[in-house]
Amino acid sequence: QVQLVESGGKLVQAGGSLRLSCAASGLTFSNYGLGWFRQAPGRERDFVATIFWSGGSVYYADSVRGRFTISRDNAKNTVYLQMNNLKPEDTAVYYCAADSRGGGPYSITYDYWGQGTQVTVSS
Repeated sequence: QVQLVESGGKLVQAGGSLRLSCAASGLTFSNYGLGWFRQAPGRERDFVATIFWSGGSVYYADSVRGRFTISRDNAKNTVYLQMNNLKPEDTAVYYCAADSRGGGPYSITYDYWGQGTQVTVSS
């Protein structure tokens, strides 16, 4: 049984930083591309960042490029999202996902999803 469990979300002031973690189990972690997506109230789930199975390539949404960093630790079966200079518009539920096809910005390609962690940025 595959499980992805996010953690690290909380209330933070604008300009602050957070690091989200997503621990995976039940899959061969190094064979999967990983992604972070987010969903704000009343909006669709949007792509945030992805790291490909090799770990050598990353890709970001324009809205977070330069502020967020995705990384992975295959020894710990964990993917991270370091978020700096947070803005109120970053408020959302953040989801991690695993993609057997290698990773990318399209949610439809992902096989497994976590339950999400809430990030709230106050102004």
